[in-house]
Amino acid sequence: MTRYLIAIFFVLAVVSASAAIYFPNYWVHRYDPLIARQARVYRLDEKLVWSLIYQETYFRAWKIGTADEVGLMQVTPLVARQWARETGLTEYEKQAAENVKPLLTDPERNIQIGCWYLEKLREQYRQRPAETAMMLAAYNAGPSRVEEWTKNTDTSILSEPDFIARINISTTQTYVADILERYRAQGVQK
Repeated sequence: MTRYLIAIFFVLAVVSASAAIYFPNYWVHRYDPLIARQARVYRLDEKLVWSLIYQETYFRAWKIGTADEVGLMQVTPLVARQWARETGLTEYEKQAAENVKPLLTDPERNIQIGCWYLEKLREQYRQRPAETAMMLAAYNAGPSRVEEWTKNTDTSILSEPDFIARINISTTQTYVADILERYRAQGVQK
């Protein structure tokens, strides 16, 4: 009996791995309905959210980052707790306080919280030429770093390429550039 269970487990593992390799279209688009729904709620472009998830985790809902960020959009426990507190959803506030990992590994909740946070960041940079790049940089490195990179600069005229050139953390600079390139390759204009 044990041998059969191990064989079944092995076959399922091989099939799952094969699906990711041989059916990449399914792999990268299986969360599209969730992404579209949450992006619409938070007035974000779903192609931008999709591009960010592609960059962050390549659509792996179980991924844990080096700074304990969790799930598809690599949301930090701190952001999850802030979301729960600000939205006033006591059930999620309790879950975020006690055991946030299951909350953030749920694709629906993770995308909801990630989109909420992206919109919150975007509010700080709205109507600036580098709005999207600044929002992505803040998502990756934090809003205080964006302030540091734009100190003593009129951000109302700072272009996107000029802002990206100011990012002095190479991984964040690559992160922003890669997401924007993937996003724009989907037919999205600046």
